[in-house]
Amino acid sequence: MFDETLRRLSGSLFRALSARFAWMLLAFGLLLAPAFAQAANPSGLPLPRFATTRSEPINVRVGPGTKYEVAWTYLKSGIPVEIVQEFDTWRKIRDVDGTEGWVHQNLLSGTRAGYAAPLVANGELALRSNQSDEAGIRARLGAGFKVIIKQCDGTWCEVTAIGQDANQRSTSYSGYLHQEELWGVYPDEVFD
Repeated sequence: MFDETLRRLSGSLFRALSARFAWMLLAFGLLLAPAFAQAANPSGLPLPRFATTRSEPINVRVGPGTKYEVAWTYLKSGIPVEIVQEFDTWRKIRDVDGTEGWVHQNLLSGTRAGYAAPLVANGELALRSNQSDEAGIRARLGAGFKVIIKQCDGTWCEVTAIGQDANQRSTSYSGYLHQEELWGVYPDEVFD
């Protein structure tokens, strides 16, 4: 009889301690979750996200640090890239061609830029004067034409396209493009 009572007590005590231990583990995990998230993403900014190169030239490396080889070099600033991973102060970027490499965070800017990416092969994008397919056309942009993205509403993006005329003079056109036809902004992304 004494053994049976002891067995019941130890069983109920074990269940009570197990339940409390489970709750303590859950609470401890919830407290540590932000620390693990910060370690995985040091900036605290969402991944992936778009940015642009800040200066020129910029060496893109095969790993996160100066001890790694240079994979390629950007010779111009303002090139749109996608940040896909973070390690300490280094950012793994992807360019429009899908090539990936690492750059230091100080070499990137939050300025938004993108490339015209017509849905039709070898097509052109109509830069519209307003957010409507019926609005006047300010310019036609071929695939890969770089634009500065000012804002997007999830459907349309306000952009500035800068090019050169036949006399090598800089010309600038501002207007609206369909968001889905830009590389440098996510579908349905909204920002201003």
